[in-house]
Amino acid sequence: MIRELKGERTAYVLDTPNTTLVFIMLPSGQVETAYYGRSIKLESAEEALSLSEKNEFPVGNSIEYSPEHNHYSLEDVRLMVGEYGKGDIREPFVEAVSADGSTTLDFVLTEAVITDGKNKIEGLPSSHDRSEDEKAQTITFTFTDNNNGYVLKVFYSVYPDSDVIARSAEFINASESEVRLTRLLSGQLDVFGSGYKVTTFTGAWIREMNRNDTIVSAGNFSVSSVVGSSSNRANPLMLIADPDCTEEHGRCIASNLIYSGNHYESVSVNTYGKTRILTGINPVDFDFRLAPGESFAAPESVIAFTDGGYSTLSIIMADFVREHIITGEWAKKDRPIVLNSWEASYFDIDEKKLVSFAKKGKELGAELFVMDDGWFGERNDDHRSLGDWKVNLKKLPHGLKGLADKIHEAGLMFGIWVEPEMVNVDSDLYRAHPDWAIAIPEKAHSEGRWQRLLDFSNPEVVDYMIDAISDVLSSAQINYVKWDYNRIFSDVYSPYLKERSCGELFHRYILGLYRLMGALVNKFPYI
Repeated sequence: MIRELKGERTAYVLDTPNTTLVFIMLPSGQVETAYYGRSIKLESAEEALSLSEKNEFPVGNSIEYSPEHNHYSLEDVRLMVGEYGKGDIREPFVEAVSADGSTTLDFVLTEAVITDGKNKIEGLPSSHDRSEDEKAQTITFTFTDNNNGYVLKVFYSVYPDSDVIARSAEFINASESEVRLTRLLSGQLDVFGSGYKVTTFTGAWIREMNRNDTIVSAGNFSVSSVVGSSSNRANPLMLIADPDCTEEHGRCIASNLIYSGNHYESVSVNTYGKTRILTGINPVDFDFRLAPGESFAAPESVIAFTDGGYSTLSIIMADFVREHIITGEWAKKDRPIVLNSWEASYFDIDEKKLVSFAKKGKELGAELFVMDDGWFGERNDDHRSLGDWKVNLKKLPHGLKGLADKIHEAGLMFGIWVEPEMVNVDSDLYRAHPDWAIAIPEKAHSEGRWQRLLDFSNPEVVDYMIDAISDVLSSAQINYVKWDYNRIFSDVYSPYLKERSCGELFHRYILGLYRLMGALVNKFPYI
């Protein structure tokens, strides 16, 4: 439930079943994050105002926002939106370079509208209502930049059945000149205190999700990815807790990002002992040029609080994923027991061998047989044919349909391996379209696993791959797809974007990847 409490200073109260988040308008037009924690009862703006920090003057050499509002500094306020130039020197939520080269932003709240239902983010995945009868509520905070006229919309959504709060943002160039957007994060949470235990998860190939606990008492602690994907190197999930928090008791907050590209998470403590928690697209190599009237939508982030320890927090987040993230036919089904061909045969596969594997797997209790890499083109090793999504009739003389029919006759579902975002240089696709790969023309390329990334910032490449994979999936009764992603970015350049590659390629690539996935899910919802 979301409420607006009007008074001397308007308050906005977001209630979940067990938590409360309170925002209060500052006299200078910014929004203070006054409270986030277990549920509290607030009936009036005056009651909410008791949560706001009181100041009579800015401390030391900090900056006064204006002569009219000179009794506090934005550096010492828990803010919804942080920005450089008007006194807040902490890491910001948003950064931009205007046409005259200035970087100071001065966003003040001009409107807050509460609506039923969840806001959608064009081109990006996000959480959703569980049903027509159980809708979220969303509050849209609209900020206007006093300096340039830019508009920033910040969205908060709460669900009647969950303690998770969804957040996102949109930057609109409402000025008459081009602007360079160099940072737009998805979530900011400023809280009292310092010395919190920050839990992050990092890893590498075949050793993912290693837990790391760090006490942050001063300065900035961050985890990020610059490899083009969220990756096994750094998970965007972050937990912030009291040092004595355990699985069974203690205050803790979860923050996660619903995004598959480069990401950035940080926890910082300022001079005044306040902690800022940020998450969103990594600002490194992010630089979007927006013409007048154009906008940029940041991905969704989610937060949750509990004083019941990590186990309770895990349950809250897991339930949210089941009810508000996963969609489609498989959302509530038990996952089948899988037998995969890879470790048994690698690329050395044929129809007879695969059917034999499947029958043995059935005897052992397998329910789904997956044919891994090696079934297409001249794919006898990992040096060639990636991108040539045509069945190898020497290995599968009766095609995918013939093999799929035999697997189903053996009593199992049938799945295949694909890696649509990649291409080998030694492939028909690359020979026909070398400009469809991410690479710097006429420069030496650093290879990874003998393959390169296709340029999904180019709509023509995405359209081609939608058709190619659709042909594969419609050629047989395929129940499952193992979708691999085996290479990180190098030599970052798009022959399609050209000079806009620097700053835009990483995100536009992810948007293209999501468009490919979305088109295939819509065409084949049963897989």
